[in-house]
Amino acid sequence: MKKYLLSVFSILLPLLTFAQDAAEKGLDKQIDEAFGNATGWFVQAIFYQIPFTENIKVYWVLFPLILGALYFTVYFKFINFRGFFTSVNIVRGKYDEVDHHESMIAAGDSTPGGDAIETIAVEGHEGEVSHFQALTAALSATVGLGNIAGVAIAVSIGGAGATFWMIIAGFLGMASKFVECTLGVKYRDIGEDGTVYGGPMYYLTKGLKTKGLAGLGKVLAVLFAIFVIGGSFGGGNMFQVNQAFQLVENITGGEQSFLHGYGWVFGLVMSVLVGIVIIGGIKKIAKVTDKIVPFMVVIYVAASLFVIFANIGMVGDAFGQIFSGAFSPEGIAGGAIGVLIQGFRRAAFSNEAGIGSSSIAHSAVKTKYAASEGMVALLEPFIDTVVVCTMTALVLIITGSLATGGPSNDAEAILMTSGAFGSVISWFPYVLTVAVVLFAFSTMISWSYYGFQGWAYLFGRTKKAEYTYKVFFCLFVIVGAAASLDSVIGFSDAMIFAMMVPNMIGLVLLAPRVKEELSRYMKAIKK
Repeated sequence: MKKYLLSVFSILLPLLTFAQDAAEKGLDKQIDEAFGNATGWFVQAIFYQIPFTENIKVYWVLFPLILGALYFTVYFKFINFRGFFTSVNIVRGKYDEVDHHESMIAAGDSTPGGDAIETIAVEGHEGEVSHFQALTAALSATVGLGNIAGVAIAVSIGGAGATFWMIIAGFLGMASKFVECTLGVKYRDIGEDGTVYGGPMYYLTKGLKTKGLAGLGKVLAVLFAIFVIGGSFGGGNMFQVNQAFQLVENITGGEQSFLHGYGWVFGLVMSVLVGIVIIGGIKKIAKVTDKIVPFMVVIYVAASLFVIFANIGMVGDAFGQIFSGAFSPEGIAGGAIGVLIQGFRRAAFSNEAGIGSSSIAHSAVKTKYAASEGMVALLEPFIDTVVVCTMTALVLIITGSLATGGPSNDAEAILMTSGAFGSVISWFPYVLTVAVVLFAFSTMISWSYYGFQGWAYLFGRTKKAEYTYKVFFCLFVIVGAAASLDSVIGFSDAMIFAMMVPNMIGLVLLAPRVKEELSRYMKAIKK
């Protein structure tokens, strides 16, 4: 009897201790600490910093991303520049007849893998969404808080010169995006019901198998699938809704707001809206994003242009600061660490070039030529980083917002950007709040698709597996709005960074396949 009581007591004691700590700290904080202790090693490994000087340290994961983008830029003979106008014409529909002309049907490679029906164009399976819809679906996951909060943090750390490095990063990222999205279409699977399954999981598995590296491909694909699921729950979900709620709460009165303490209500509403969209799959997601994303970008860019033209006399000086500060120690620190770390980390590297996630959305496109969607995809970093992020930076510079001191976190960074717009357009912070909520919403629905693709790869393509993932995703929306889970968000950020490792290995090894696809498509459109 005594042994029985002792065993029961030994089980109950940790639970009672946990309950007591939870009552003192709050359940979310207690869970956060426990989770952080369990996963801290992984986060530290991914975010390990290599010291350059006494004051400058750079995360190691930047090197594969930057060197990979440079390699692809040179290997594909600066496709990110010479292919720009061709890409615009593809989105406009100028070359749509290429996909419908019988004499131009792309000859399919043999892509063994046994993952359902292989997607050779001659089998009659073309995809689910248009080039424009695929672009907006991917953009909806990238254009968001990184363009607002990340840029504010970057330029506050590195000064105006950080903007120059941000633009360079955007141009280089276009080449990486071209490679991964071409592969996403080339090696996608299309189920018997027409549902597309694509992304790094498939080009790592099937693409590397064609090179005699089936074992390596399988391991890399499984790792990527695990990482993309983790990233979808955290950075693509909880972080988004958490930041959106903080801004809504702030604009309605802060701690005096009627929403204070009711984050779960905001999360519940967002969860229902997200659930309604994601149940319909990529077609429903694309129909929503091809309306929301252009609207958001136009509103944001229009407001930025209004602020810029209202201070037109200061624009020359702003560009002068950008170029003069680009090569100063402060500027380089801001560009490499502030932009590529702070900004890209908080919005999945802002444009996600080299991460592999966008190739999942682009793989659902209706086309018979894989390179056609790769060309479309290279516009994504240009719109996201070169245009939208640069607009934000210019607004912050010319309104003098950088003189007030830098933000310490993303919530403060959003308010800093909001204040910069508000100094010229008094009512715009309210519009920006709506935009942030829409940014967060569109990012969540796109990342739900990314995470589900990883989930389906690991657990099968059954309806049960699909709805299990989507229910979990919607529950995490509520948790993200209601709780302060810093360690969980940090871990999910590490998962998104980690996606780069298996993906970049596959991109480098499969680059010759992409060159073949590009040559085939360019010959087709010339005819």
